[in-house]
Amino acid sequence: MTIQQVLLLLLLWMWLPHPCHTEMLFRRTPDLRSKSFGGRALGSDGKAIHRQKRGWMWNQFFLLEEYTGSDYQYVGKLHSDQDKGDGSLKYILSGDGAGTLFIIDEKTGDIHATRRIDREEKAFYTLRAQAINRRTLRPVEPESEFVIKIHDINDNEPTFPEEVYTASVPEMSVVGTSVVQVTATDADDPSYGNSARIIYSILQGQPYFSVEPETGIIRTALPNMNRENREQYQVVIQAKDMGGQMGGLSGTTTVNITLTDVNDNPPRFPQSTIHLRIPESSPVGTAIGSVKATDADTGKNAEVEYRIIDGDGTDMFDIVTQKDTQEGIITVRKPLDYETRRLYTLKVEAENTHVDPRFYYLGPFKDTIIVKISVEDVDEPPVFSRSSYLFEVHEDIELGTIIGTVMARDPDSASSPIRFSLDRHTDLDRIFNIHSGNGSIYTSKPLDREISQWHNLSVIAAEINNPKDTTRVPVYVRILDVNDNAPQFAVFYDTFVCENARAGQLIQTISAVDKDDPLGGQKFFFSLAAVNPNFTVQDNEDNTARILTRRNGFSRHEISTYLLPVVISDNDYPIQSSTGTLTIRVCACDSRGNMQSCSAEALLLPAGLSTGALVAILLCIIILLVIVVLFAALKRQRKKEPLILSKEDIRDNIVSYNDEGGGEEDTQAFDIGTLRNPAAIEDKKLRRDIIPETLFVPRRTPSAPDNTDVRDFINQRLKEHDTDPSAPPYDSLATYAYEGNDSIAESLSSLESGTTEGDQNYDYLREWGPRFNKLAEMYGGGESDKDTS
Repeated sequence: MTIQQVLLLLLLWMWLPHPCHTEMLFRRTPDLRSKSFGGRALGSDGKAIHRQKRGWMWNQFFLLEEYTGSDYQYVGKLHSDQDKGDGSLKYILSGDGAGTLFIIDEKTGDIHATRRIDREEKAFYTLRAQAINRRTLRPVEPESEFVIKIHDINDNEPTFPEEVYTASVPEMSVVGTSVVQVTATDADDPSYGNSARIIYSILQGQPYFSVEPETGIIRTALPNMNRENREQYQVVIQAKDMGGQMGGLSGTTTVNITLTDVNDNPPRFPQSTIHLRIPESSPVGTAIGSVKATDADTGKNAEVEYRIIDGDGTDMFDIVTQKDTQEGIITVRKPLDYETRRLYTLKVEAENTHVDPRFYYLGPFKDTIIVKISVEDVDEPPVFSRSSYLFEVHEDIELGTIIGTVMARDPDSASSPIRFSLDRHTDLDRIFNIHSGNGSIYTSKPLDREISQWHNLSVIAAEINNPKDTTRVPVYVRILDVNDNAPQFAVFYDTFVCENARAGQLIQTISAVDKDDPLGGQKFFFSLAAVNPNFTVQDNEDNTARILTRRNGFSRHEISTYLLPVVISDNDYPIQSSTGTLTIRVCACDSRGNMQSCSAEALLLPAGLSTGALVAILLCIIILLVIVVLFAALKRQRKKEPLILSKEDIRDNIVSYNDEGGGEEDTQAFDIGTLRNPAAIEDKKLRRDIIPETLFVPRRTPSAPDNTDVRDFINQRLKEHDTDPSAPPYDSLATYAYEGNDSIAESLSSLESGTTEGDQNYDYLREWGPRFNKLAEMYGGGESDKDTS
């Protein structure tokens, strides 16, 4: 604490009444409650007089905050007029802080504060006091409240809610423009003295800004502050209590002020003239270069729009504003030609798009620059006289006829000879050719419009000195029609005439087609090659004709088929004609003219069956016959050796057919080689119904010679597999070449039933139904025949 503050506190202490040296005086006030004593007294009016109990009216105690003494701070004294000073009364204190913060001497009524009190924590305390008889513990005074109010001292400095403020103000603002308001708070009592009265002042930031002392509003203090010169300012504001007088406490805050941009600067080109170069071969849209005007402003205030306002190349070039870089990109608008013009001059203007009217006085917000563009020479490819060529030629021209000529030149100043060629990918049949020197296209093969009406060629032109630089041009060749095809029947006609036909009867309507396409359209004429006594042709004059009969009655037994030649002619030049022959069959028809049957040939060959179908059927029959002959030949070659080699070697071969077996490698039934040669059985052959303990590596056997008998080949392979224990399935070799011992049940066969001595009656078979009648007749009838004989 400074010396000034100590002196101020001493002055305040002297001015204020000190409670430690004062005794609170109380006066009696009437109490609403009344209490009577031993007897009743009568008044002048004869009524009983009641004694009024007296109560306390407490005033406020005042205590100065932040007491720094070593002893308890004296607050005040409580005293009742019932107190005789003999110690018979006892003072009791209750309420806020009673017994802890505030204590009372129960004999004297003196109240003390036990510690320092901060008014900012609590401004006043409400307590209750009572005087009781120490002996009877009965109150002699009713309980009453009083307040201890804490007097404030200036012990809190003003504080700002933020340590650093951020604010902005447009540049070029007039003096006194409000920037921001800062407000400080003081925890001291604003209603007591000047401890909480705050005055604002500026410590840093002059002479650019000022602050209002009472409100804390910061304003501009200099005119025309330019952001381009200085953009950031730091202002320090002080808030001081005690009305800003000496000895007051203070607090500070920092305000960072930024000048925002306004459009007060026009765009400016860094130079008055710029020179650009571009090759003449640059295509349309190529960027030549860029121009850029600088603007000291930022954001939208620095946005610039570029345009070409004058010059001799306004129609050849264009300029586009690029927003992200604020550059003007100059591009090619039309194809350039070094040989035509080599230098262009443009006048380009840059202008702000957002202009502030307040700053018109600073001058026009635009600037211009002269752009000179030089066109550089390059070796250009040849240029054709046309973008495409169309030639028309008749299909009957002679070979080597020139159908047209293409022309090209070297656009460079040093003209170079041109060589022409055809792209063979567009003329795979090599129907055309071209003279390499003059570009004349001629035919190398005959033309036929009916095969291809259009030919799309591509001609290549290249400089002889620079053959890699080429140019192509499309050439369209249209083949014109010539009447070189005769008309023919439109379809194949299957015509018949009924045996009961009458003269003049329509049997067929015919039409024709022509591959040619005359300009006036097709017109056909129909006639007979010679006079026919049976049929005639009547032209309908609509490119159709009718076939009519000339007589009554036809007989298929006499003539089953008629051939009628019909001549078809067109009307183009030269006139083309052809003869088509109609095959007319004679058929039997009903009364309505519906065909029922024709000649034998017609019956065998269904109507509409083509010659190709007949040939196909015949080929199928031949193939089937060849297959049958081959199978018969193979059967004849595959003759099997009989099982019985001699009359003495008679064996039974018992084969079980109710077992499905294991497939091609299953030899469980029998071994053919063993049956043919019983001596070939090996005693030590491995069993194949179990997996062998040791497996042998299968060995590869040489293939049998081509002339080896099939039976020997099979036996050899069978033997190899029988001796291979690793080959599945693991079957066992069973030989059925001997019958074995007789059965205990003797033979069950019916073959020996005829030798038995007893007769057997088979009549019971007839009782089994009609299916066993035949069997009963065979056995029963035999016995009767034998007896009769």
